[in-house]
Amino acid sequence: MQTHLRPMSLGEILDRTAQLYRTNFMLLAGIAAVYAGVLLVLNLAQIGLQELLLHLHMAAQLPWVTLVFVLLIFPVMVVCAGAAVAANNRAVAWLNLDQPATIRAAYRSILPRLGRYLWLMTIVFFFVYIPFVLLFTGYFVFLFAYGGRKGMFASGGANADPQAAIVLGLVTLGFLVLALGATVYAVLMTLRYALAVPASVVEDLKARKAIRRSIELTKGSRGRIFLLLLLIFVIEIGLVAITQVFFMVAMFTAAKHHAEVPVWIQILQQIVGFLTNSFIGPMYATGLTLFYYDQRIRKEGFDIEWMMEAAGMTAPALNPTSEPIAAPPQFEQETPTASVENFTASPIDPTPGPNPPQHPGEADPPPD
Repeated sequence: MQTHLRPMSLGEILDRTAQLYRTNFMLLAGIAAVYAGVLLVLNLAQIGLQELLLHLHMAAQLPWVTLVFVLLIFPVMVVCAGAAVAANNRAVAWLNLDQPATIRAAYRSILPRLGRYLWLMTIVFFFVYIPFVLLFTGYFVFLFAYGGRKGMFASGGANADPQAAIVLGLVTLGFLVLALGATVYAVLMTLRYALAVPASVVEDLKARKAIRRSIELTKGSRGRIFLLLLLIFVIEIGLVAITQVFFMVAMFTAAKHHAEVPVWIQILQQIVGFLTNSFIGPMYATGLTLFYYDQRIRKEGFDIEWMMEAAGMTAPALNPTSEPIAAPPQFEQETPTASVENFTASPIDPTPGPNPPQHPGEADPPPD
């Protein structure tokens, strides 16, 4: 049995995540690089389209063309991101059980059920972020409808009605309070459904069953999951900040002097972003997949189950309402025995000569 198939503390899960990532870097980064590569190509195409419009003196159409381009490529990005997450879960599950894994095998394993995984991720996203969607939509509709009608945005708001400004300020304050509540709700829902994708990938569960499975497995351990996700989030934010600080300074400088960011800087930023996304992309999926196995070990004894399966022994699942399974017959060595019933039912013939056996397997009586 693998020594890591045992209940682990949060620190041990992080150590195991780092170990898997370090020893299988090319595999995990390669899986994430598929999505990061598609994103790189799309971003470079957007930069090329932007430069083409500027060259054709069509800068006025640039915002609308960019918006249409983003709407067209958004489904492609969603599909590629979902495939990368599911493939990463599949590969980490293999690696955690010391089974061989490749980039091609991971993607080939999840592609037949990719629609299921995308649907599951869509449901989880809806449950987690629907308050934000409703809240921001309502606020901006009110902002433009009420604020525009009251002249809040005309001439810098100089002619705005003071009473309207007070109303807008109160609505904004209420929006911030509700946004804080929506954030707390989103965190709780994220922890509740954190193990849904690993459960669906590993156990071949449909979306609703995977969600119920995640709710069951995360009970009593959502605080540990929160710390795990928080630590990974801090690591990712730190890496992004380190790799993007030069480009942020360049964009700030260009905006300060009302100039355009050079094209070579934009292209270099996308290349660095590709490397960063490939590096940090597998972290969440790796940590959550290991946490999924840890919860199964704690709640269901998965380590014992896997040890028995690896040894060729399968423990039948008993239904509490069914009859108990009878024990297998015991085969004893046949020895010459005589019972009271045999002697009473078959008395010895007084005539001379050997007495024939009266019971199968019964030996002849010894001569007098």
